[in-house]
Amino acid sequence: MGFATHLGPWLLGTVKEGAGRNTGACPCIQTKNILYTDQTAQTVIAVVPAGSYIQNLQFVITTAFATANPTFQIYINGTAVTSAVAVTSPALGATGVAAIPLGTSNPGLVLNVGTTDAIVSFTNTGTTATAGAGTLVLAYLVRNSDGSAFPSSV
Repeated sequence: MGFATHLGPWLLGTVKEGAGRNTGACPCIQTKNILYTDQTAQTVIAVVPAGSYIQNLQFVITTAFATANPTFQIYINGTAVTSAVAVTSPALGATGVAAIPLGTSNPGLVLNVGTTDAIVSFTNTGTTATAGAGTLVLAYLVRNSDGSAFPSSV
């Protein structure tokens, strides 16, 4: 089975009762394919559940960019959580994986996206590329809408 819908937290493992209970949050990913022409304001990457913690964002360059690599700014519900981040590695004209740092502008939103489902979006402000494509890969933890990841009682 490839997809599942659920509410967290999950019970993990075989210990179901008592202090040793294996509860926690499971990581999830959503992806967004983009082209060098995706330069509109706040293009949606994903919608994540309320309370989620954004773990990381990667840009997998599958078709090398010509002229200039993208420069991303990342938003959660319209609020910037990064400054403009220029993709410098892999180098122009190469394919590979680039880490996009998060939380430089608003780390609290990265730790907990809020009490409602959150739209994670980007702008690509720095490219005049004539070719290039890739996939943004957003990893996050599903938690309760208040940001908690564990039940208050057993």
